[in-house]
Amino acid sequence: MLENLMKRPQNGSGGRDKVGLGAIRRPVIGLALGGGAARGFAHIGIVRTLIAHGIVPDVVVGTSIGAVVGGAYATGHLDTLEAWARSLQPRNILGYLDIRLNGSGLIGGDKLAAQLEAAMGQTLIEDLPVKFATVATEVRTGHEIWLTRGRMVDAMRASYALPGIFSPVLVGDRWLVDGALVNPVPVSAARAFGAEIVIAANLSSDVFAHSTTVYSHGPSSEAAVAIAPEAAIEAAPPKRGFGKFFSPERTMKREFFGGGGRPGISTVMVDAFNIMQDRITRARLAGDPPDLLISPRVGQIGWFDFHRADDLIAHGARAAARAIESIQEAINILVPASANETRATREPSASAENKP
Repeated sequence: MLENLMKRPQNGSGGRDKVGLGAIRRPVIGLALGGGAARGFAHIGIVRTLIAHGIVPDVVVGTSIGAVVGGAYATGHLDTLEAWARSLQPRNILGYLDIRLNGSGLIGGDKLAAQLEAAMGQTLIEDLPVKFATVATEVRTGHEIWLTRGRMVDAMRASYALPGIFSPVLVGDRWLVDGALVNPVPVSAARAFGAEIVIAANLSSDVFAHSTTVYSHGPSSEAAVAIAPEAAIEAAPPKRGFGKFFSPERTMKREFFGGGGRPGISTVMVDAFNIMQDRITRARLAGDPPDLLISPRVGQIGWFDFHRADDLIAHGARAAARAIESIQEAINILVPASANETRATREPSASAENKP
């Protein structure tokens, strides 16, 4: 990670750090976008709202879905991503799931990668107009990896490769998976890239309450305990015609998403990952808090509810709007003191104007 940072070229716009009067420099703004699968569409609303209020990030770092939205912004394809997100429906989401049984993940991810390829092509991180990085986790060592060079699509795929769901991605000589395993909201990376003000977006703040202990849950009658889990599962309808030849794939998708009140494979894995991510996020943010934290209230929306992009984007926009005043105050505090001096020297005093 440190090696990547030291060798990394200084990508980013050199002209965006000066605004206002003459050469008055505004603080370098960093944006740290956290993970959360479908909930990450809320990041679109957050970015839109910040830019609408003149708060333009100079450093963008993303984990998992945050890497996708951050990358779309950095490459100028946020409109494309938003249009695609809003077009998703439950029936066509399955079309992006290339489920397979012979790999290291339930989903190959090639179809989703093709969608990113179509938008971004061979764009390289080092050619972007802003400083950008994605966060991933090395499978063998558990190291936190900051991807700051190479193809955008590869960096994004590595950052959102949820273990067990998506296959790991080979970048260089390292197999990488979801960065939320080690850094769900990458505040530390944004600071390392020179951000003076870090605005972080956390998508799991309202998912779980504080830890508690439940001593008893549910009915205690023997009749309730004796019910086998399989009894609650709806029987699959009989296959007719050519449909019977495709039953293995249908069965796999049913097992993947669950049914009849029983959670599927994906639900169990994602919920377990969600709990772990929540605990890691709290610990990391406590040790290295951002200057401003934006927390959309999206806990009631599932990780695979990609068809709810409209709601998620609106939630993100509202959360960002609530934070605008605090962000602007922080920016004003960090504006160099020389700004006032420059303004004073450029404005002639009343006594000077009255002199003949």
